[in-house]
Amino acid sequence: MKKFVFGAVVALLIAAMLPAQAARRRASHVVLIAIDGWGAYSVPKAGIPHIRSVMERGCYTLHDRSVLPSASAINWASMFMGVGTELHGYTTWGSRTPEIPSRVVNAHGIMPTIFSVLREQEPEADVACLYEWEGIKYLVDTLTLTYHAQAGGGGEDELCRMAVSYITGHRPRLLAVCFDQLDHTGHAEGHDTPAYYAKLEQLDAYIGRILDAIRRAGMWDDTVVILTADHGGTGKGHGGITLAEMEIPFIIAGKGIRRGGEFEESMMQYDLAATIAHIFGLKVPQVWTGRPPLHVFK
Repeated sequence: MKKFVFGAVVALLIAAMLPAQAARRRASHVVLIAIDGWGAYSVPKAGIPHIRSVMERGCYTLHDRSVLPSASAINWASMFMGVGTELHGYTTWGSRTPEIPSRVVNAHGIMPTIFSVLREQEPEADVACLYEWEGIKYLVDTLTLTYHAQAGGGGEDELCRMAVSYITGHRPRLLAVCFDQLDHTGHAEGHDTPAYYAKLEQLDAYIGRILDAIRRAGMWDDTVVILTADHGGTGKGHGGITLAEMEIPFIIAGKGIRRGGEFEESMMQYDLAATIAHIFGLKVPQVWTGRPPLHVFK
């Protein structure tokens, strides 16, 4: 009899906890759209109606700072791993493994990523990453993903079609879509040039198609959309220790996000992983130094 009563009490306690746990999840889905080489200086100058629609629905800053030394693998790693290069250990442009040992590693021998943290705490969650640049797959801990794929010769259009198909077919908990071609244009033609803005405006059209897919999948009212980048640039290079390189957009809108417009509170690139963790109510690794911008939440 005592065992029965004890078991009943435990069951009641668990049942009472479940609504509180659900309440901590601010949205059921996050769609992250990240653009390689997207400098914040471009936002006021470009014709980007779909990106602006996200800005108007939520909060944004054009002063989110990327990390230095700036290079693609380093900065993407910082975005996904919640820390800077001194802790995750990726120090060169094309890192496939850390050049210095990561401060901590997960079960797959990599610094914990937002993808692995989510899957560890929600094993059934659909967590996916789609990308153009091959280097992304070395930084997202593909063993923890439900699905990952690289766009082939179709480039941005193929990546967009992959994202639309995955959203409408799977309604993922977390989907990262990583565009690469704007950075190629910056290096080939120059950042802050007509060619650069033409490419950004083309990207905006693809983003519009992804936003439409979220609506058609019936996810719109329970999704947070985040738009950001890994670094900016000057001339045909990354730009060194300059704000043109270091300042990148951070735009967030959707369920639980206030319509607050531009905010001035400081953010760093590695705050991205912590922000997604906060949306999902996840416990973050002790080593993460990133923190969510709490002022953007309702």
